[in-house]
Amino acid sequence: CMRAAPTLVVAPGAAALAAPAAPAATAARRGAVMEMLTGVVKEQVVQLRALWRNKRAFAFQGLNLAMIIFSALMIWKCLMVYTNSESPVVVVLTGSMEPAIYPGDLLFLDNSYSEPIRVGEVVVFKIDDRDVPIVHRVLEVHVDKAGRQKILTKGDNNSVDDRRGSIYARGQQWLDRDSIIGRSRVYVPRLGELTMLLNNHPSLKFIVLGVMGLFVLTSKE
Repeated sequence: CMRAAPTLVVAPGAAALAAPAAPAATAARRGAVMEMLTGVVKEQVVQLRALWRNKRAFAFQGLNLAMIIFSALMIWKCLMVYTNSESPVVVVLTGSMEPAIYPGDLLFLDNSYSEPIRVGEVVVFKIDDRDVPIVHRVLEVHVDKAGRQKILTKGDNNSVDDRRGSIYARGQQWLDRDSIIGRSRVYVPRLGELTMLLNNHPSLKFIVLGVMGLFVLTSKE
């Protein structure tokens, strides 16, 4: 035989009393977070004042910050040389390549000329009148009489190719090989969402960089 499932009955009064608990808990969490942030800011201010009084320590921490910045630039330059690409790492900004690639996904590129561009590869290319490079898939490859590759691209989520979709410059029929910044070699989902957030809010970018610099300056190690 089958047992009837128990019926859950909630008294109206209990529901009315329980409802305010969620806003109260949210307010408590916000208060705790604000208290923690206030404590961190006060601590950083105290350390910064102490560091300012010690000019030698301040200069030493400034050199540490400069070394971190220069090291990051050196790593980026080495990646450019190794991949032969002016932008070895890019963040996808639009949904034209969904469902294969989504906005916020991170692509690591390689622009080696040792292999020809092939149909089906995901490439990043630049257009003369556009500031931001475009991530699309190679739809067709044509080799002209001089042996140069001519490339036609299309977004997976677009109904027409980039020539008919007015992605290319006016009158442009094909992409030249030199227009390709690189082909996608490694894909990491959602890793670039922070970059998108900072690009959409430039003031937030400066705040984050300033906070990171402050922590480096006041670091005791």
